[in-house]
Amino acid sequence: MQALNIEEVCGTRAVVDIPIEEIIPNPRQPRRDFDRERLSALRDSIMRYGILQPISVRRGESGFYEIVAGERRYRAACDAGFLCVPAIIIDTDEEESAELAIIENLQRQDLNIFEQANAISSLISIYHMTQEEAAEKLSVSQSYVANKLRLLRFTNEERSLILDNSLTERHARALLRLRDEKTRLSALRHVISYALNVASTERYVESLCAKALPKPRQRFAIKNLRLFYNSVEHAADLMRTSGVPVNIDRDESSSDCVTITITIGNVSRETF
Repeated sequence: MQALNIEEVCGTRAVVDIPIEEIIPNPRQPRRDFDRERLSALRDSIMRYGILQPISVRRGESGFYEIVAGERRYRAACDAGFLCVPAIIIDTDEEESAELAIIENLQRQDLNIFEQANAISSLISIYHMTQEEAAEKLSVSQSYVANKLRLLRFTNEERSLILDNSLTERHARALLRLRDEKTRLSALRHVISYALNVASTERYVESLCAKALPKPRQRFAIKNLRLFYNSVEHAADLMRTSGVPVNIDRDESSSDCVTITITIGNVSRETF
């Protein structure tokens, strides 16, 4: 399975001006959040210098041109009041279009960590790929894909906290060691409150994991227990030599205690 590259697909094809009204966004666009401040800055640059890099589009089934790559430039051009945008028309199907949209954004690092994870997850589920196949398509390792997909375990609240407080993916991956959502959310708020770096976050999570481990049950010290047994047996032997019948039964089936039953003649007494 060959990896796709947006530049290789576009190559040296001619740039044409396409009316904005004939262009529609890519429904499989992995980006969900468009920073308004950065979009405004791009609009101002486009108004001053024009669109220096054409967008890439494909002819959709509806007859409109569907954006493959360059939606930010398209949106900025719309805000700037452009009637046409320069574009390269590429011949690609829906699957390749989705792949190219993901690749283009991943290469530019324009997506946040959860958008990246969702994009890869969509690629896998829609086109029935394995993680290995998705990794090959994106020219990354299988572990890279697996680590991205693990981020989807975070709840929407956790994702918002991570993004709003500019925590890194390494912060997030450290927190994922906490399986319990309530514990993880509490830890996340602690990390944010104390502005912990990655190393401190990892140590903090490690301490929480250690506390969550089941505590070993207390066991009697073997040496002291043997001394006690010997003392009881010695006392029983003295009574037997005096003609007093003595019987000793020991029950160690319980993890919390040892039960010793001493029977003297017809009288029974239990010691715990």
